[in-house]
Amino acid sequence: MGIPSLHIIASRDMGGAERWFVRFLHAMQRAGEPVEALVRCRADLARHHLDAVPTRALPMRTVWDPLSRWEVGRHARSSRAPIVQTYMGRASRLTHLPPGRGQIHVARLGGYYPLHPFRHAHAWIGNTLGLCDWMVRGGLPAARVYHITNFADPAVPVAPESVAALREGLGRDDWLLVHPARFVPVKGHATLLAAVARLPREIGGRRPRLVLLGDGPLREPLQAQARQLGIEEHVTWAGWQQEPAPWLHAADVVVFPSHDEETLGNVILEAWAYGKPLVASAFRGAREIVRHGEDAWIVPCEDAAALAVGIETVLGDAALRGDLVARGTRRVTEEFDEAAVIARYRGLYARLLGS
Repeated sequence: MGIPSLHIIASRDMGGAERWFVRFLHAMQRAGEPVEALVRCRADLARHHLDAVPTRALPMRTVWDPLSRWEVGRHARSSRAPIVQTYMGRASRLTHLPPGRGQIHVARLGGYYPLHPFRHAHAWIGNTLGLCDWMVRGGLPAARVYHITNFADPAVPVAPESVAALREGLGRDDWLLVHPARFVPVKGHATLLAAVARLPREIGGRRPRLVLLGDGPLREPLQAQARQLGIEEHVTWAGWQQEPAPWLHAADVVVFPSHDEETLGNVILEAWAYGKPLVASAFRGAREIVRHGEDAWIVPCEDAAALAVGIETVLGDAALRGDLVARGTRRVTEEFDEAAVIARYRGLYARLLGS
C-alpha cells in the first residue's frame, strides 16, 4: 500500500500542465499509489481524461473567494491524504492546510510563475534544475525545494493503415512538420509561421506542410498571419487533439519553437518517445536537456530565419534525421523513464512524512 495523495488543479482548459496532471496520476496508479484528484467544475478535466481516477469537482471560482477556499480546505481535510499536491497558482492559493493534522502541502511548479501564491506550501517541486535554482533565489528554502523531472510516455500504438490514411488526407508525399501546443505566445507559433514562409517550395522533391495541433486565444491572429504570408494552403489547423498519437506517428519532424521562458517542454520528450527528429529553439528547458546536433537541432529563440534553415537542414539530410532519432530514443529511455520518476515522487513523499 502506497502513500495516499490528493492532487488539486484549477485549470479550465487543457494544455501542457493539464496533460502532465493526467499522465502523472495514471502513472501513480500503475505504480500502485492511491491518488485522488480535485479539479474545477466544468473544466475539461472534470469531463474527460480522469475516468479511472477518483475525482471531485469544485467551483474554485477565484483566488480571493473565501467560499472556494473553505470548500477546498474541507475536501482536503476529509480526504485524509497525508500528501496534498497542488498545481498552478489558483489551486495553490486556495489550498491552506491547518497545522497539526499531519498533512503536507507540496506545490509543483512547471513554470516561472510569481512565487507569492506558493510560499505557504511546505515543500516545492520544480521539473528543471533551472526552475529550482530560480525558486531558491526567490527566497524559498533550498532544503525544501526538490528537482524531479517529467517522464515521457511510451508511444501509443496506432494501426499503420490509420497513419497512412491520415497522411493521405494531408498530402501523402508532403513533409509533415508537426507542432503540438496551445496557441499562446510562449509557444512561438508566429515565429514558426514566418519560418515556414521562408522555406523553399520543395525540399528533396517534397513540399513542406505545417500541422498545428492545438487551439487557444491566438488562433485568429495566427490564421490571419498565415493568410498574410501567403502560406495558408500549406498549413493544417488540426485543433486540440485529445490523443495526438496518430499525428506524431505521421510526422516527419516535430518542431518546437518556444520562447525563452518555456520551462521544460514535454514536446521534446514526446518527439524522442515517438522516434521523430526534433527541431527546437534554445529556450530554458531545451538548453538544460537537449544536445544540439546530437539528439535535436537547436536554433535561437524567436529567429524565423534560423528556424527555417534548421528545418531545411534536417529535412534535407536523411543521415542526420536518423542520428537525431537514435540518440533521442536512447535519451528518453535512459533518463526520462516513468518508473524512475514515480520512484522519486514516492521517495519524496516518504521523506516529507518522516517514514
